Amino acid sequence: MAKADITFADINLTITVPVGTRVIEVSEKVGSGIMYGCRECDCGNCMMEIVDGLDNLSVPSVLEERVLRENLAGRKERLACQAQVLGAVTVKPR
Repeated sequence: MAKADITFADINLTITVPVGTRVIEVSEKVGSGIMYGCRECDCGNCMMEIVDGLDNLSVPSVLEERVLRENLAGRKERLACQAQVLGAVTVKPR
């Protein structure tokens, strides 16, 4: 199975995960400061900033794009409950 690294900039920790892992699946376990609400791509609480590797995340779904727009997200912001790691990426809480 293919693997990828995700770095949590707020706690200076890099974890190797299977490709396709959602950020939410790892961030709570390692103690990152990314906040969560609904976990279903509706509230926008888990917005995170992509420090590096934006192209190494899955393409946002139509629903995620709507929630990002509603929350005035910047170009380098994604929802941790939706973004899947496809390659090396560095994230931090918004």
